[in-house]
Amino acid sequence: MRLDFDEERIKKMKAVPSLNPFSEQAVIFLNELSSQIFKIRSARSYSDVITFAYWCRRAAVLSYQKDYYDMNERLGRGLVFHIAPSNVPVNFAFSLAAGILAGCKNVVRLSGKDFPQVDLICDAMEKALENYPDMKNYVYPVRYDKSSDCTDVLSQYCNIRVIWGGDDTIREIRGSELSARAFDITFADRFSFCVIQSDDYIKMEDKKAVASAFYNDTYFSDQNACTSPHIVFWTGSSVENAKALFWEELQKLVDKKYELQAVQAVGKLDAFCMAAIQTKCQIYKSQKKNNLIRIELSELDKKVMKCHYHSGFFFEYELNDLAEITVFCDEKCQTISYLGDLREKLQDVVERAGVDGVDRIVPIGRTMEFSLIWDGYDLIRAMSRRISYAD
Repeated sequence: MRLDFDEERIKKMKAVPSLNPFSEQAVIFLNELSSQIFKIRSARSYSDVITFAYWCRRAAVLSYQKDYYDMNERLGRGLVFHIAPSNVPVNFAFSLAAGILAGCKNVVRLSGKDFPQVDLICDAMEKALENYPDMKNYVYPVRYDKSSDCTDVLSQYCNIRVIWGGDDTIREIRGSELSARAFDITFADRFSFCVIQSDDYIKMEDKKAVASAFYNDTYFSDQNACTSPHIVFWTGSSVENAKALFWEELQKLVDKKYELQAVQAVGKLDAFCMAAIQTKCQIYKSQKKNNLIRIELSELDKKVMKCHYHSGFFFEYELNDLAEITVFCDEKCQTISYLGDLREKLQDVVERAGVDGVDRIVPIGRTMEFSLIWDGYDLIRAMSRRISYAD
């Protein structure tokens, strides 16, 4: 698939009509994209690619549509310029698919990093566009040198700019001026944490499955995704026993599946030293290996998030009251994952405190599941406009 920047193609995209959200045209195309991905044998080596293929198949998309009742009164807002992050390879595809479902024409700037997942999806997309050429003016993945003026050009043409990648990327992209009516949807640097009800965990028979779910939330993205927990809060009356079992099961899985690089080991040491200077904490290790580092906090202090790291680096704290988590629920907090009978309790704590952060509360193992509501944005409604009518 050609990924070079072509301004003439952008002009053609601007000229084609926007669609209704969840148009049949969009649903059929995404289903074809899903089918083409499943036909690529090597795609099955990448669970994130297969997850996307399931996410965009027709049956799944129609299930999302049930939450949108006023789509006949809406149209896509025009041309959307998506800037994909460099830490989650398949994110570009989800963002692009959301724009397609919103009825927009979409240009997505791919990360400069070489990800096989990106190539696989782009290959499948090329085949899908061959079968549905009418969608070519709605789908345009592009890759270009950041030193070029392409971002300036696209920012002038677009109606919406969707910026993934964190605070630094947002600041960089905002150096390119938008047209008067255009606006940004931004996904800034965020952090997430996990709450485990120790008594419920002790009762669970399949503790390997819990370890696998937590591994997928954390090690799968090397804790680089904003959805990955960096703090584990414990509650209940069986905390010490639950800790021992939980970390032991996770250690077994990490030893089997995860390879720690030397630079990561040094980074962990540096992060712990910073945490030790700035907060009250002590270090724990499950084994002599440092592919899993636990740092127990003796008191809650938001400064620990300035010391957070990746590659299996976790703070943990035993809660006396679930409401203590609100110390960390500022605008930088994105996802709370949980294990046990906690969903309604967490919802009550968050809503009563009226916190500025927390956009998602999900079970362990589901933090990376993409939704059309992300970081508090309803992407379909944000990328479409409602037309009001009066008699």
